[in-house]
Amino acid sequence: MPTETPLRAGVGERTLQRLHARSIVAALLLSGALFHALAAAEEDLARELRLSAMIGDTETISSLLDQGAPINEGNQFGKTALMMAVEADDLPTVSLLLDRGAAVNARTAAGCTALTFAAEGGHTGISALLLEHKAYVHDRTRSGWDALMIASRYGIAEMVQQLLASGADPKAADRDGRTALMQAAEKGEAGVIALLVAGGAELESRDKEGDTALLIAADQGHLDVAQALVHAGADLHARDLTGATALILAAGRGHADMVSRLLAWGGDANAQDAQGTTALMEAVATEHNAVLRPLLEGGASAQLRDGDNRTAAEIARAKGNAEAADILAATASE
Repeated sequence: MPTETPLRAGVGERTLQRLHARSIVAALLLSGALFHALAAAEEDLARELRLSAMIGDTETISSLLDQGAPINEGNQFGKTALMMAVEADDLPTVSLLLDRGAAVNARTAAGCTALTFAAEGGHTGISALLLEHKAYVHDRTRSGWDALMIASRYGIAEMVQQLLASGADPKAADRDGRTALMQAAEKGEAGVIALLVAGGAELESRDKEGDTALLIAADQGHLDVAQALVHAGADLHARDLTGATALILAAGRGHADMVSRLLAWGGDANAQDAQGTTALMEAVATEHNAVLRPLLEGGASAQLRDGDNRTAAEIARAKGNAEAADILAATASE
């Protein structure tokens, strides 16, 4: 029979069991509180580290890291201290964080990396450092953009060269099927066209609309880009999914200089899209009358008919485009 202790003498067995259970619960609660306190302290350190990275306070950064601040912990969007330093174009802070073990290829919730942030900001010194630390050139955002596409879109020639030299793929396409070459063409960044072509970009790659880089440049009116593409060997007769050529697109946008150059380079003045529309008809329908004379002088026929059996003059009258009707009538009488 167990010896009765003073405690047992004063309380019953069931009471002792309850006290024991309560002590266990108290211990668990205490350990949980301690855990949350430690977690909160760690989060405070991480938050302070990110803020210090934003303002380039390298002394505080070093101190926080010495205290155990989690260097790779991101904010609610997954943005780390390294990414914030990159966005601030702060090379010394970026260098410090990398030297202290920051993950160069960490990703945000949107799939962005330090390298894509550098590309977006045009920070070429930082991109060079990130590449030295083995940043992945093939990583993409959730939209399917890699650093090369971003750098090309913003015309950052030095970074385009860096990325190509590090193995970036100029043939890669985003979720809309657009390559780095198409991004540059859309934004009129002629300075990177030759770099991309020399790096292996495909001139005739097509996006989901069937557009090539030249079709995009013609539609946007970027003459210097179109010239670079044509000189590189781009197909003047390529068509999008509607059957439109670069000339038809340029005419429909009223890009008179582009129309003249496309014709001079050998564009077909009488090409028709899937609806039978010619560049002349498109210019008339969109009332870009400044384009009519270059087209007519370049050999465009006013006698062709579209899928609705209408000539350019008939379209002009139907649209109430009196100026175009007069130009076409004057041409017919010459």
